[in-house]
Amino acid sequence: MPQLHLYVPDDVAERIRARAKTKRMSVSRFLAALVRRELGEDWPADYFDDVYGAWAGEPLERPDQGVLETREAL
Repeated sequence: MPQLHLYVPDDVAERIRARAKTKRMSVSRFLAALVRRELGEDWPADYFDDVYGAWAGEPLERPDQGVLETREAL
C-alpha cells in the first residue's frame, strides 16, 4: 500500500489527532477515511457529457451471433 506524506500546521495536526481519537481510529486510518470520502466513488464531473457520442468512426454494428451450440450434459 502506498504511503503518502503531508505537512500541516501544528494546530491542524492536533485537531486531526483529537478527531481520530474520538472515533477510536489511528491518525492514518482517519485521514484515509477522509480522503476516500472526499474522492468518492462517483464518475468524474462531466464524464458522460465528454464521452457520450464521442465515437468519430463508422457506426458500430453487432454481427450475427449465430446459433447457440447444444452441449452434452455432464
